[in-house]
Amino acid sequence: MLPARRNRVLLALSLALMAVACSKNSEAASPPQSAAPRPAPATPPPPPAAAPSGDALSGIPGMDFSALPPAAKRELSTVLSDEFCYCGCPHTLGQCLKGHTTCKHARRMTRIAAQQAIAGVPATEIIVGLSEYYAAFRAPRQKLEVDPRMCMGDAKAPVVLVEFSDFECPYCGKARPILEAFAKKNASKVRFCNVPYPLPMHANAVPAGQAVLWARDQGKFWEMHDALFENAQGLSQAKIIEVANKLGLKGAELQKALQAGTYAKELEKYKGLGNAANIRGTPSLFFNGRFYDIQMGLTEDALNHTLEDELEWRANNNAWAAD
Repeated sequence: MLPARRNRVLLALSLALMAVACSKNSEAASPPQSAAPRPAPATPPPPPAAAPSGDALSGIPGMDFSALPPAAKRELSTVLSDEFCYCGCPHTLGQCLKGHTTCKHARRMTRIAAQQAIAGVPATEIIVGLSEYYAAFRAPRQKLEVDPRMCMGDAKAPVVLVEFSDFECPYCGKARPILEAFAKKNASKVRFCNVPYPLPMHANAVPAGQAVLWARDQGKFWEMHDALFENAQGLSQAKIIEVANKLGLKGAELQKALQAGTYAKELEKYKGLGNAANIRGTPSLFFNGRFYDIQMGLTEDALNHTLEDELEWRANNNAWAAD
């Protein structure tokens, strides 16, 4: 979080992008109402309490929450009072912010919580989402082997970001420019790889996935990748061939490859890779094999946050740095 005036402006104007995804079992998932949907409680929740006095949000050095809407203040105040800082200290997040002022972890955690609260996520679900996010660092990592020709960025980058996507998934299309801009801006830190993962309800996702693999072998993976997304709403096999021709490739050769199923087995291999990683839909992201729930946010700030966390975790041999 940024201090003073700039921080107030960001908190007032920013609204975390509550990412949604194309589900493996439906045409498109409905936009979630929160960052981490949970089953409805057996009994109705009690009516919202009156807005807190604000004590939990005041007196925090370098952080100002005065511009938050009342509802966001209430939820964030609850998070700061009920959740513990992931740095490992025996204090609530709010106590850590006020008494352990050198703790950078508490500030990172609060930044996520504030964005979620602004987006209207209840405190209970913010806490669950935060717990799942930090637990993912200690969970077993997925081994995702991707053809280097399907990647961009420094081959020796400390973080490999793998995305599973479907060319007819509208949410993948919205994520594409965000992820590519993030990868290019952090090219020395992030190796960004894309894996086609066609969903069964999208009729043209399979030929599109095969086409991008074919284009990779022609040295134009990313050009075909971007062009397919740009034509996602009108995809057909004829359109895919047309896209290839516009890229200066031989569409007739692509058509032969599609008819022969030349890349069908390889595409199935990548689908199997995603299934083994237990992905629930597209887009699905993995930072060094760690699943990143896009419901935590798919914005530049959210991606930078998880990159910073991943770099720290890696630099400290799978542990958090001491504050």
